[in-house]
Amino acid sequence: MTVAFAGVRYVSVSLLLFAFLDAASAVTHYSIPEEMDEGSVVANLATDLGLDVKELNKRKMRLEIMASKKYLEVNKETGDLYIQERMDRERLCASKTTCFVKLDAIIENPIRMFNIELEIMDINDNVPQFRRDTIHLDISESTPVGERFSLTNAFDPDVGTNSIKTYFLRENEHFTVEIQSGRDGSKFTDLILTKALDREEHSVHNLILTAIDGGVPPRSGTASIIVRVLDTNDNPPQFEKDSYTINLTENSPIGSLVLKLNATDRDEGTNSEIEYSYSLYTSEKTQATFGLNKDNGEIRVREMINYEDFRIYIIEIIAKDKGVTSLSAQCKVTILITDMNDNHPEISIKSFSSPIKEDVGIGTVVAVVSVSDKDSGVNGQIDIHISDKLPFGLKVSSDNYYELVVTESLDREKIPEYDITFTVTDRDLGTPPLSSTKILRVEVIDINDNSPMFTQSPYTFYIGENNKAGVSVFAVNAADLDEGENARVSYSIDRVNSEKSVVSFLNINEVNGTVTALRSFDFESMKTFQFHVLATDSGTPPLSSNVTVNVYILDQNDNVPVILYPVSANGSDEGVEEIPRNVNAGHLVTKVRAYDADIGYNGWLLFSMQEVNDHTLFGLDRYTGHIRTLRSFTETDEAQHKLVILVKDNGNVSLSATATVIIKVVEPKEAFAASDVKSTVKEEEENNVTFYLIITLGSVSVLFVISIIVLIVMQCSKSTDYSSKYLQDTNYDGTLCHSIQYRSGDKRNYYLKQSLSCIYSVEIYFWRNICLYF
Repeated sequence: MTVAFAGVRYVSVSLLLFAFLDAASAVTHYSIPEEMDEGSVVANLATDLGLDVKELNKRKMRLEIMASKKYLEVNKETGDLYIQERMDRERLCASKTTCFVKLDAIIENPIRMFNIELEIMDINDNVPQFRRDTIHLDISESTPVGERFSLTNAFDPDVGTNSIKTYFLRENEHFTVEIQSGRDGSKFTDLILTKALDREEHSVHNLILTAIDGGVPPRSGTASIIVRVLDTNDNPPQFEKDSYTINLTENSPIGSLVLKLNATDRDEGTNSEIEYSYSLYTSEKTQATFGLNKDNGEIRVREMINYEDFRIYIIEIIAKDKGVTSLSAQCKVTILITDMNDNHPEISIKSFSSPIKEDVGIGTVVAVVSVSDKDSGVNGQIDIHISDKLPFGLKVSSDNYYELVVTESLDREKIPEYDITFTVTDRDLGTPPLSSTKILRVEVIDINDNSPMFTQSPYTFYIGENNKAGVSVFAVNAADLDEGENARVSYSIDRVNSEKSVVSFLNINEVNGTVTALRSFDFESMKTFQFHVLATDSGTPPLSSNVTVNVYILDQNDNVPVILYPVSANGSDEGVEEIPRNVNAGHLVTKVRAYDADIGYNGWLLFSMQEVNDHTLFGLDRYTGHIRTLRSFTETDEAQHKLVILVKDNGNVSLSATATVIIKVVEPKEAFAASDVKSTVKEEEENNVTFYLIITLGSVSVLFVISIIVLIVMQCSKSTDYSSKYLQDTNYDGTLCHSIQYRSGDKRNYYLKQSLSCIYSVEIYFWRNICLYF
């Protein structure tokens, strides 16, 4: 029933819904008659599929039709499924009893697919037609009553009740027709002689054969039969069988023998010579596919046979003798084509999403694929698979449809893209199976899931003192496994966890990690310091990591030796010593004392005579600074001697200072009185100094021993994976001044070691001063 509403034509159809466990696998069935007008509405697809009409455009609804033309379309504003182009069932499905058009409705966001099956119902729109308008028959006058003659069948493309139902022969006294049904349900007729013929009475009979179909109303077509009555050749040829059934494999070689027919005739001479030919009932396609030898009756393959095109060939063969009045016989040859596995399975990508983020959830659909095979039976059954080593799997969506889903977590830093090979294989059991492959490349997009990592942890650097302010002194480096903005690293000093006094004179380049000292370092005031550097990427949200940087200042020879003795009352490096004239050789006159704030070779002092009146009288110990007499004084020796002492260190570029000692030689009585007063004062001073030095040295030594014990206990209590390394500056200049640091992750140990180093330095300072003093 057709209903007109608002200018749109709606057609009532039957709707069948087949329910499955998965909604995506349901099949929606519609039935419509053929030849519907363009614009006719089949059904409201949105309502039948349970979709919101307002979201059809947003979700990009489209139809995928498995046919050469797109006969249907969906109105995305109303959800109606309408006819876009007239559909002729005969052109779509030829002689098939049932005609289906399969299509898929696909929507996105998320991806869903609905299977739709549209049945095209036949209408009686074709008139029966004969292959030839005129049928010529030669019948001998001796033909007995009841003889049959095969007539050309009429052809009606319609099916079912709309196909040919019956034949009608216009009334005459000699002939009638008998209708027979073939295996496939087709109707064909035999012309039956009901009364003996007399050529002399009536040599030609003109008959009208009418074919009528079963439609409502019925349609008909006619053909003219011209029967010529021949003179007597009263023995027609005869076949061994009335029908033959042959099984033939598709793709049989051209020229292969299908069947050799044998018909015999009991007549003699030309009346027994037989010639084979196709009957009018044999289609042109069949005649083009199989060749018939008219002399010996051999049927051979003429063209390549394809099971997918035709599965059954029916051939009507006529054997006719060569008599003046030739007689003939007919047989039916049915050739059944056997399928071979000669078609590769096919893969079709219906939907594909790439690239995908590396944090995509497990179960996410990446692609939808369909598989098909033109072969039938076992040859058309298909297996599909992908590699088991990929983080993807296949999930059945519906009949011959599969979803490619994520089965494991993805990591772009390990694998940035995947080449997924789909392999489809049929299940042919007799011959090697056929297969096809298709490759999909899935790209993985980076997310910010990796923190920057420093190349070392911790960093240790050695810097010579007196560096130039504002010049870069070292650099740190961190790498990020992510890419793009997620891998762009910026550097900063962690001012929260670093000492303010340290970060105030440091600056770091946020791009390349180069650290610049804003001031010059002085080893004598600062020997080591520590701070923390923070590396942050540019991802959202940003990730960061920090590293500890230990800096050790290297000593340079930048301190001039300081003369401790002799020092005069006015502060100059000049002293006066009085000795008796009667002293012997080796007498200690005095000791030059000096101090250098540097360490190692830079603080190792040597003494030498720079200026002396008499080289034979006084000698100087180059290591201790002791001045002694080399011989006894004589009467001719002068009473006063001036000694200029040079004190220099052992740096690469040594620094020096000078001290002047005036030695006065006096008579023994004067020297004794003066020396007695001086020795008394000096002895009292030295006794006080010695007392204080011993107390201080003892305190420092006790503190040093306690620190060593605490350090040993803490080291023994650390985990077994603790390790220490000695790091040496690559710019070490070969002097005694070098530094060694124990690397440890324990901050308490670090500060304890720094305290221990400080205590040790103080103790060395006191020991050295005591040695210099004495």
